[in-house]
Amino acid sequence: MEIAAIIFVLVMAGIAYIAFRILKRTVKLAIRAFVALLILTVAAAGGLALWNLDIQLKNKPSTTKKSR
Repeated sequence: MEIAAIIFVLVMAGIAYIAFRILKRTVKLAIRAFVALLILTVAAAGGLALWNLDIQLKNKPSTTKKSR
């Protein structure tokens, strides 16, 4: 899951960069920066959620039944 979190953040950072470049001619710098910041915030939240999920799955106690 750590790899998934890292890949997710990198993909979202790439999307933020592309969105920032695409919006170059249509909107002002402040709005472009806000859109990129919003995308990076979503990336950070998603990456942290995936990372936390991985930690919880690793610390989960085993639920296998004992044989007699």
